[in-house]
Amino acid sequence: MRAPKTTDFCKNEDCPSSNELLEFQVGELSKRRSGEVRKHLSTCEFCEAEVAFYTHYPQEELQTEPAGDNKIPAPLFELAEALLRNRNGDNRTLDSLLNENLVIDKV
Repeated sequence: MRAPKTTDFCKNEDCPSSNELLEFQVGELSKRRSGEVRKHLSTCEFCEAEVAFYTHYPQEELQTEPAGDNKIPAPLFELAEALLRNRNGDNRTLDSLLNENLVIDKV
């Protein structure tokens, strides 16, 4: 059985910003807003993957993000997409990214 295509795998206008997801991951959001983000994560695989990224790759410091800018850096998108595919049983993309990082780390 083939994994479903991820053509809708992107942020949309209802998604929290990347900065807000990072604040959620490190526990810096209010209790109310954390609950709202947690509810959003239960239905948005893209944001769930982004929080997983921040869990596995902690950020040095929070960066301010321009209002309304929901663009995600290409490497983060690539990793998030690989994590989602891995969750659906296709680990080739994630393995490729991890092996690529191991080669870079050894250089």
